[in-house]
Amino acid sequence: MTHQDHIDTPAGRDVRAPRERAAAQPETVPPAEFRSYYGRPVLKQPVWKVPDVPVYLFSGGMAGASAVLAELAAATGRPALARVARLGAAGGALAGVGLLIHDLGRPARFLNMLRMVKFTSPLSVGTWILSPFSALTTAAAASEITGVAPVLGRAAGLGAAALGGPMTTYTAVLITDTAVPAWHEAYREMPVVFGASAVSAAGGLGLLGLGVLGADVAENAPAARLGAAGAAVELAAGTAMERRLGDIGEKYRTGPAGRWLRAARVLSATGAVGAIAGRRHRGVAAASGVALLAGSLATRFGIFFAGRASAADPRDTVVPQRARVSRSGPGSP
Repeated sequence: MTHQDHIDTPAGRDVRAPRERAAAQPETVPPAEFRSYYGRPVLKQPVWKVPDVPVYLFSGGMAGASAVLAELAAATGRPALARVARLGAAGGALAGVGLLIHDLGRPARFLNMLRMVKFTSPLSVGTWILSPFSALTTAAAASEITGVAPVLGRAAGLGAAALGGPMTTYTAVLITDTAVPAWHEAYREMPVVFGASAVSAAGGLGLLGLGVLGADVAENAPAARLGAAGAAVELAAGTAMERRLGDIGEKYRTGPAGRWLRAARVLSATGAVGAIAGRRHRGVAAASGVALLAGSLATRFGIFFAGRASAADPRDTVVPQRARVSRSGPGSP
């Protein structure tokens, strides 16, 4: 009986021996499915409090950019804008200190971080940036309100402006230095996102404050340009970050993080357009300022919740590690 006879039986069945049939079939291996140990997360969830930490990330950045805006406004003869920005810088810095202490649980823990400077710790360096910045902005704001010691107040404002840049970005370094994949893998773009978002918030605060004070709308121009430029860079950098992260970037588009960040994009874009188009109209400018501030705050909440979701998903930790090992080749350290 031929090979064909074995296959074409009256019943249409292959009556070859099991071993022969197995040899004739191509070997296929089903794709491996990722599994963690009993489905448990690899990382612990961040223990930072909500809303303390997201608001802290926002207030510190806004304060840093406002300190710089205050001195630029003073140097270019815009006293109302300088006043608003100085008060905003002091308020944001003091709020940041209060939120940080509340998150730590006891004031003594904050003071303990000032016992030494540890340059390898972003938290230690950040504390040493925040503390003198808070003191300087408070002194500058006090002088602005009371009119006492204007020279010393201006000197304090200049010192705060010198620390303004690090204030806008050190919190980005702080979160990307963690093991949370959605934060750690975004170390390239996150300082740009935070810095631009802080600039957008400072511009928004300036527009809102000038509207509340009823100041000359001519002073709106620098705040409007700053707010619009910051929002544009924030949106571009955030989009680039999500795309580069690949599968991990999905955490920024889904769940609570996705909702916060979609709201942030709408608010920031609306505020930027309104700031430029309506800066000569006090009401429109103030409303645009509110939108820019809300967009910057929503960005911090979105990024925070994306980190939480990433820490809870073991794939975000293990899959990139396996990919790096595979690229490095066998036998590599």
